[in-house]
Amino acid sequence: MTVYFIGAGPGAPDLLTLRGAQILARCTVCLYAGSLVPQPMLDRCPPGARLVDTARMPLPDIVGEMVRAHESGLDVARLHSGDISLYSAFTEQARRLDAAGVPYEIVPGVPAFAAASASLGRELTVPGVGQSLLITRVSTLSTDMPAGEDLASLARTGVTLALHLAAHRAAALTDDLLPHYGADCPVAVVAFASRDDEVIVRCRLADLPARLAEAGITKTAVIFVGKVLDSALDDDAVEESYLYSARRLRAPGASH
Repeated sequence: MTVYFIGAGPGAPDLLTLRGAQILARCTVCLYAGSLVPQPMLDRCPPGARLVDTARMPLPDIVGEMVRAHESGLDVARLHSGDISLYSAFTEQARRLDAAGVPYEIVPGVPAFAAASASLGRELTVPGVGQSLLITRVSTLSTDMPAGEDLASLARTGVTLALHLAAHRAAALTDDLLPHYGADCPVAVVAFASRDDEVIVRCRLADLPARLAEAGITKTAVIFVGKVLDSALDDDAVEESYLYSARRLRAPGASH
């Protein structure tokens, strides 16, 4: 049978993809992180399904649940918040499933940064202002950043940043970013994006530590940094997208 790694999205139950919901509805075993996956999403599991909260389980035990279900001829839904491609610990689970001969499949989900951008009502790639998005995090006691991927090094690019798992290090990341982005660079923080308890903070980069402390935001947040967040952007600062521009539509051979 198959283990389905399903991106559960940022938190709102209705942001689970249609494919994810259909697969979840037929899997009789579901492994999920109780602190991140809402109960209404688990209600999509079939009646009598075995639900396993993995929040406090070590990796060998999690994989052991998958292997035993496979040996019993049962499909497994492995729910991860956001999308599997980002900070999901998929690789270490897949490596062990490969060794055990258990097949698996990835079902993509809505990533947290996309939901946070929607909450802000902002496009993250604005013509003439910013056309790149750098998704990263900061070092923690459990996971260091590889050489060359420390925030101070990445900040030299000056591109729009989407920082995950970083709210608890607001003071340190601000120190790393200030020399490259400046004190007045706009910042937007979305905690618990798409959920009922969503919180949004907008401020200057220099004010970020104080504003996050004031709001009590220390986790489950995406921090955006960059000029594309500037509410004062005017028509002179933003270039017209060529796709919808008059010059393209006037070009020979343009479709109508």
